[in-house]
Amino acid sequence: MIKVTSEALLSKREEGKIWRGKLSSSAISTSVSVFALHEIDAQTYDRQIADGVAWLQRTMKADGSWGDSIESPSNLTATLLTYASLYAVGVRSEKTQVYLKERFGGETDEDIIQGVLDYYGTDLTFSVPILVMCALAGVISDWERIPPFPFELAVLPQRLFRFLNLPVVSYAIPALIAVGILRFKKGKQGLLAPLRRRFIEPSLKVLVKLQPADGGFLEAAPLTAFVSMCMAQAGYRNHVVTQKAAQFLVDTVREDGAWPIDTDLSGWVTSLSIRALDEDLPERDFFIENMKERSTKDVHPFTGAQPGGWGWSDLSGSVPDGDDTSGALVAFHVLTRGTYAPEVGKGIEWLLDLQNNDGGMPTFCKGWGKLPFDRSSADISAHAFLAFSLWKEVLPPALKARTEKGAKRLLEWMEIALSKEGSWTPLWFGDQDAADEKSPVYGTATAVDYLLSAGQPEALSLANKGLAYLLNVQNEDGGWGGAKGVASKVTLTAKVLGALASADKPNEVAMGRALDFLYEAYERGELFQREPIGLYFSRLWYSEELYSLTFLLIGLKKVSNYYKKRYE
Repeated sequence: MIKVTSEALLSKREEGKIWRGKLSSSAISTSVSVFALHEIDAQTYDRQIADGVAWLQRTMKADGSWGDSIESPSNLTATLLTYASLYAVGVRSEKTQVYLKERFGGETDEDIIQGVLDYYGTDLTFSVPILVMCALAGVISDWERIPPFPFELAVLPQRLFRFLNLPVVSYAIPALIAVGILRFKKGKQGLLAPLRRRFIEPSLKVLVKLQPADGGFLEAAPLTAFVSMCMAQAGYRNHVVTQKAAQFLVDTVREDGAWPIDTDLSGWVTSLSIRALDEDLPERDFFIENMKERSTKDVHPFTGAQPGGWGWSDLSGSVPDGDDTSGALVAFHVLTRGTYAPEVGKGIEWLLDLQNNDGGMPTFCKGWGKLPFDRSSADISAHAFLAFSLWKEVLPPALKARTEKGAKRLLEWMEIALSKEGSWTPLWFGDQDAADEKSPVYGTATAVDYLLSAGQPEALSLANKGLAYLLNVQNEDGGWGGAKGVASKVTLTAKVLGALASADKPNEVAMGRALDFLYEAYERGELFQREPIGLYFSRLWYSEELYSLTFLLIGLKKVSNYYKKRYE
């Protein structure tokens, strides 16, 4: 299976370039993009709107609902947004209306607004834009019940955001501005209205600075569409932000009329592919130079991050983050066999500066720990620990000392974050088949793999606790789902296999059962199938075609290396 998987992974690479991968098409991305283009200029974008509507109609489930991806089960958000989009363009579905009425317990404004707010809880990052779109589409009419956004706070220095208790996560400042301005204009004008109105133009100037060259905020169609629809309806249809956003949506629509949840994860899947292929990787010099080029060289306008990090893509809307920076550092170690370069030192410093006060590693910004997707994460922390461990011996003395201290703090936080069962739950991955949609199996397998691959004795105790959990939740068929008793998946089983094989004395029985599960999937032609284990911003599911290939290859090679050493 190693040869087949290696060949399949290599075939996915664009000749002479990095891997792009392919994210699943998304009902949420498509519905909000269609609606945004309709609000900006329905006549100019009539073809994109018509194609998107046709795709949504083709992918509607029998009960009138939609999931995030085609492979996903129905969910409230995808169905509500798609209903609102089709409602606005004059294509109503009675089945969808019945579905939503049942889920909300009614169809009044109060039912819908409270239902959405309850679903997302205290994090208003996605719930308020959803409700604003529903109001613009005519699905609801009560603007006053939609929580306001303090758009004027965006004019303050970025370094202060972590102290302001904003109702949105760090990556959503563009939505805070655009949605906030529209909500202000649609709501009742109180005593502070004249003062707030004075902050509109300064806030829009901030929005202009935040928008990347290609117009797509975070390379994400949903965020870009929410911003542009609000700008258009707030009286800024011809504003540079609105027009650049519209062009981004036009440029990223697929031939079938749909949009993916993000343009691509090329940086992330390239790092994964380099680690998976290792000695079988062609054109190593090309990838070394590419890694150097993709290291950020300037302060990032979106998050204020200093130079030295890596983002998930090489496109202009990408933002440097903790997981991709660690992944790039690990891949660079594979490429150079540990030969130091200035980019390595800057990357290590970048991670150390990102590290939270609690000792763990967040995704984008230090100190934004009150809302989901801004808190410390175990898999990202373990990834940073691996990067620190691989490079610390070749770092300048002062940086080496900082790195050792940072690694110690990471392990201390991971000990605290470990559940009673011995598992860690990740932020960016889940299992849509699990009752709570979480995937402690992914989080634990990933953390164990990184901790053991680091080769540091101080991490062994933590890793062994994670291994014990993984062995305890193996399914009868030999595979693993996201949690105990959840249906087995190829991607997750491959992840666990890599973790098990990283141990000094792996459980050969468990590995054998896992290999049997994977071989049976191979025999059925399902080894490289798409599985939506990716959990995007605000509980949106996606699949990525390279996850199964890279996870499999890493796991299979680790098993092969173990048995080679055993029988030498």
